[in-house]
Amino acid sequence: MNNKETLTGSCLCGECKYSITSELKHFFQCHCIQCRKTTASNYAANIIAVPAEINWISAEDNMKRFDYPGRGFTQVFCRTCGSGLPFIDEKGEMLFIPTGTLDSSPSIKPEANIFWGERAEWCEHGITAPKQETFNNT
Repeated sequence: MNNKETLTGSCLCGECKYSITSELKHFFQCHCIQCRKTTASNYAANIIAVPAEINWISAEDNMKRFDYPGRGFTQVFCRTCGSGLPFIDEKGEMLFIPTGTLDSSPSIKPEANIFWGERAEWCEHGITAPKQETFNNT
């Protein structure tokens, strides 16, 4: 099955916009400590795709790349709002697309929660907590 498709996305402030056409390989929700730290969240939700050119529609010069020494972790983000952005890993083997930046839903769905053993202690409680449509601090 060929999952090649075009995805578009942007950062929170809209300064950095992109388009990518690639074969989508995997969609993981990673619970490792490094992914939780880089996303400041419960897990990182990333599509892993065949390396392809990222067409930066706007503000490619407004991005910052941080390659964590020794571990192969990378974070690319908007200098204005800090949102994570797509990147090709240091070895040039994988294209990582943070799904929170996508403008629409991809055809691929999450296939696994990886590094589950490193999940936050409160992770499962968060999944089963009551659901609300909006923020309600009453």
